Amino acid sequence: MTDLRKFLILIAAGGSAAVLLGAIGSQYIGGLAPCHLCILQRWPHAAAVLIGALALAFRARILPLLGAAAALTTSGIGVYHTGVERGWWEGPTTCTSGPIGGMSTDDLLNQIMNAPLVRCDEVAWQLFGLSMASWNALISLGLTLTWIAVWRRTA
Repeated sequence: MTDLRKFLILIAAGGSAAVLLGAIGSQYIGGLAPCHLCILQRWPHAAAVLIGALALAFRARILPLLGAAAALTTSGIGVYHTGVERGWWEGPTTCTSGPIGGMSTDDLLNQIMNAPLVRCDEVAWQLFGLSMASWNALISLGLTLTWIAVWRRTA
């Protein structure tokens, strides 16, 4: 295994691990409970970490492509989540609020009682005007490119 290939795998898988640790830290240390879309963004990172471990052990050409797919998946979810936060499009009904016009009192009360604790359409934290979902999308896009670089060096 070339040193550059190994280094790139460590960057790609380590980057996903760092994002996961940051998300978990913001939840358990920072007190920022994740919404449904936040949780969905974590799974591809976990897959990328596992793929990275396999890519270090085996030189299978498919592994870097799987890593790239995992990173691109979480980047896509991050872009989608960013759009939900900014009101560009509606999010899943499991974590956003719908219009209440024309609802009966019982229906409205039912919607309130069944509402998620953390909504996907509200920004809980941001840095330089970008939410955590936006940062995840950008970082994960960089990790996707890193996985592609690994793939190019895998024979």
